Amino acid sequence: MSHLESIYKLKHLNSQHFLLIAGPCAIESEARSFEIADKVNQICDRLKIPFIFKGSYRKANRSRLDSFTGIGDEKALNILKDISTHFNIPVTTDIHSPEEAFIAAKYVDILQIPAFLCRQTDLLVAAAQTGKYVNVKKGQFLSPESMKYAVQKIQDSGNRKVMLTERGTTFGYQDLIVDFRGIPTMQSYDVPVILDCTHALQQPNQGSGVTGGRPEMIETIAKAGIAVGVDGLFIETHPDPKSAKSDGANMLPLDRLEAMLDQLTLLRKAVKVYSR
Repeated sequence: MSHLESIYKLKHLNSQHFLLIAGPCAIESEARSFEIADKVNQICDRLKIPFIFKGSYRKANRSRLDSFTGIGDEKALNILKDISTHFNIPVTTDIHSPEEAFIAAKYVDILQIPAFLCRQTDLLVAAAQTGKYVNVKKGQFLSPESMKYAVQKIQDSGNRKVMLTERGTTFGYQDLIVDFRGIPTMQSYDVPVILDCTHALQQPNQGSGVTGGRPEMIETIAKAGIAVGVDGLFIETHPDPKSAKSDGANMLPLDRLEAMLDQLTLLRKAVKVYSR
């Protein structure tokens, strides 16, 4: 996987397994974040899966003014940094402005560009200039072919450490669909391509102002992605999604993650053997 060896603390790269980016949607508390990181890290160490812990330190894109946005920037960023130190794993969070890029880069290893902001040139350039790995989520409104320009913006800014994440395409007003043809298309830009198995199942723009989802389909989407040859999976997970403060409707219950990853690693081996 192109340049992934440059991500500090990323383990098990020689296992030939897919990369896993996983964690809660948002940093809710230190205790909850450490609980999730500990569980996922143990699973990934057993299965030899390269693991990056994810948690948003701030939720800027919310449907309603009273939606949860975070516990405080510095507090949440320090939790991410402490998780990285304690478990010896890389961490990632999303950013929303050029100023945030330089702030978050002091705490995390990978900067994530939200799908709605993937065309924001100043944001991409600022993320590139930090020297960190940059994960750009494909906009729900963009074709896979158009993402080569996001890659070019970062690379032309002097940073070749880029990955792209497929997170579904708008299908009507309140649904998304994954076009798996886009994965090899984006891999042709010589960057790792990640499949977001949770946000791809969102049902946005609900009348209640709270995004819905179809978490029962996470395993189906993940299996399809592995079969297509995706480089990694992005899965938001929580011990109790119903009580999660952000995106609970499309998160995977934490107690279902291990069995699913067991199956996915077996499928990955089968795909690797078949493709030889």
